[in-house]
Amino acid sequence: MHIKFLGGADEVGSLGMVMDTGRERMLFDYGITPDTPPGLPLPSPHVDCVFLSHAHIDHSGMLPWISNRYECEIFATPPTIDVTTLLLEDSLRISEMEGYSLEYGLRDIRKTTSLMEPVTFGETVAVNDTEVTLHDAGHIPGATMFEIVTGKVSLFTGDLNMVRTNLVNGAKPVKCDYLFIESTYAGRNHPPREKTEYSFLSKIEDIVDAGGTALVPAFAVARTQEILLTLANTDYEIWLDGMGSKVNKIYLEHPGYLRNAKKLRNVMKNVNVVRHEGDRKRAMKGEVILTTSGMLDGGPVLEYLEVFRKKENCGILLTGYQVEGTNGRALLEKGSINIAGAEVEVKTPVYFFDFSAHAGHDDLLKFIEMCDPEKVVLMHGETREELAKAINGREVVLPTRGMEFEI
Repeated sequence: MHIKFLGGADEVGSLGMVMDTGRERMLFDYGITPDTPPGLPLPSPHVDCVFLSHAHIDHSGMLPWISNRYECEIFATPPTIDVTTLLLEDSLRISEMEGYSLEYGLRDIRKTTSLMEPVTFGETVAVNDTEVTLHDAGHIPGATMFEIVTGKVSLFTGDLNMVRTNLVNGAKPVKCDYLFIESTYAGRNHPPREKTEYSFLSKIEDIVDAGGTALVPAFAVARTQEILLTLANTDYEIWLDGMGSKVNKIYLEHPGYLRNAKKLRNVMKNVNVVRHEGDRKRAMKGEVILTTSGMLDGGPVLEYLEVFRKKENCGILLTGYQVEGTNGRALLEKGSINIAGAEVEVKTPVYFFDFSAHAGHDDLLKFIEMCDPEKVVLMHGETREELAKAINGREVVLPTRGMEFEI
């Protein structure tokens, strides 16, 4: 079996892996690295089909390029299909605003959607002599691991998480011979989720009691919903702004992929959704504002920051990893952000809470041991060597961009 990484091997982003069995050639994910301009994977050869693990743009962002050239089927779960369409359209809109090309247009996105075939957990897709079975990856609703049977058994994890969160259940290991596993958090562990939630809610209570507003930037896909569920048993005046409300609607249309769809539906009954500028002004007088973007690089959060950045009784509660070069990273490291081309100081206190949906180092090791593969391929990580050193008794492969090898 011949493997080639088009991207996302020794980097977090632009993931794309081609698996050629000699009878069929399959592509697993094909994303971009969200940057300005975005980082792109290597061009893909002709493939018979694509298996998409989940909707995040670093896994899905180049699918229209594939659709425009090869018109092959793309297999994914129903929520992944719907959210991917939303994110692709948003990425195209941003590229047009910022003046760079994604090498595809709206027509290609429409074609991509038409080529997507819905499949669900436990279902098996036959590709000639190869069987591919879907398993829950525990990352976000609909995120999938693919078990590929070609005589030997391979498992492609996409992004995974073993921890049960408010939003989804954790991934369960799958026995395999060859394991292709993400390594985003190699060398790092997450604090216990219960501790993170307690600290997060306590900080909001402190801010509100001081008469301030808690501004919570969050990724629209999954993180917004996770935070809403964390706030479920509170009585704060909560405002929701940005794409998160559209993603909520999609997830609630596919309740079987949520740990507790009823709870999310009930939370939304008590949340104020920002629909126009007047709502946004009212939100600024509220107690909690949950808004995109999670890394402060665009979206409504910048408008809120203009208002709150000098208010020391308020607080900015970051809920996800801040990539180098983003406003979020600059805020953490320098106490300033870029708004409309100008660097401005932020005096509002900033707090970070680790709500990561990726497995930490110890959980990755545990997952590997329970899958019990003879060979482990570490992908989608920049500190993979830390994990490789901790794996005993198994062959470990550290692919690089463009690398081809046989397994």
